[in-house]
Amino acid sequence: MQEVYDFLKACGTYYLATVEGDQPRVRPFGTIDIFEGKLYIQTGKVKEVSKQIQANPKVEISAFAEGKWLRVAGKLVRDDRYEAKAHMLDNYPHIKRMYSAEDDNTEVLYFEDAVATFSSFTEPPRVVEF
Repeated sequence: MQEVYDFLKACGTYYLATVEGDQPRVRPFGTIDIFEGKLYIQTGKVKEVSKQIQANPKVEISAFAEGKWLRVAGKLVRDDRYEAKAHMLDNYPHIKRMYSAEDDNTEVLYFEDAVATFSSFTEPPRVVEF
């Protein structure tokens, strides 16, 4: 999982895909964290992406850097604990203007049953599960 985190962190921006009804939805994300041995992302509960995840927690992340790409598929689980939110926000202090560990909007979610696939045109795919 550390390798997945390192790749996503180095990319800076990755793309999260959700489903709304029968329509896929994809948008850029930039927050990634490891807390208590789990890979977390962050958003706001008022956003459509949050509503889509709550309706169908199966998501996929895609990222590309230096001729390699990563796909992470799994289920996202909301963690409403102050400690999880604070850990994320401490690693991204610039978003503290919009989010707080104490508010009811800040949402952190961790991956469960995740399958990460590293791919490139020069190497066979490699799978990491966590």
